This record gives sequence, structure tokens and C-alpha cells, in this order.
Amino acid sequence: MTETKTDIALKEKKQKSISKKKKNVVNGIIHVYASFNNTIISISETNGNIICWSSSGKHGFKGSRKATPYAAQVATQHAVNIAKECGLQNAVVEIRGPGVGREASLRAIQVSGINVSLIKDITYLPHNGCRPAKRRRV
Repeated sequence: MTETKTDIALKEKKQKSISKKKKNVVNGIIHVYASFNNTIISISETNGNIICWSSSGKHGFKGSRKATPYAAQVATQHAVNIAKECGLQNAVVEIRGPGVGREASLRAIQVSGINVSLIKDITYLPHNGCRPAKRRRV
């Protein structure tokens, strides 16, 4: 079959987009957000640029299975493997949220071989709570 100019241009464009440069990052921050419904892991450079991310929902877990420790472990392993390909060796872990994926993701990070220098819990804490409902008049 003969290829038209547009087909050739599309192929060249695809080849350009595929050849991404791998970042070379030695130190980074691993952000773990463990909510009641999902666990999201983002790995960034020390100045805040995201290298990679992963979540329980991204790996095919649906509904209440997203909130399990196993789903958090799978998501963390995936994100850490991608970060190790980018050269990540040392990391600070910041954990946020009350979910059950907190400990599982932390164990997965420590088993992966990345040196964890600090573990911070940065969960939001309400100072005085929400404003109460107005008084009922009967």
C-alpha cells in the first residue's frame, strides 16, 4: 500500500512523542494520600515536580476494594518501580489521611529498597470543627 504524506507525518509525530527523556532524580518525596475510599501515591522531586503517580483505582480495583491495604500496596509498588527507573534512591515519606492504606504503602516503600530518611504524618486536623447547626425553634 502506498502511504500518503499525512500518514508519514502522523508516524513521525508518534515517534517523537514516544521518545521521552528519563529524569535522573536521586532524592525525592513520596506523598501518600490514604482516604476511606482510595489510596493515591505521588512521587515528586524535592522542589515539587511530580515524577510519577499511582492509585488503587488505576490498577483495576473498583468500589470498596480500592480502600484495602492490598490495593494500596500494589499501587505503591507500581509508583516506586517507575521512580526507581528514574533514578530515585533516597526519599522522604509524607502520609496524609485516615485510610487503611497508610501502613501497607509504607511497608511497600521500605521493602522496595529506597532509603527512607523521614516519615511525616501531615493529616489535616480541625482546630475547632465545623460551625454547629442553628438552634431549633419549636
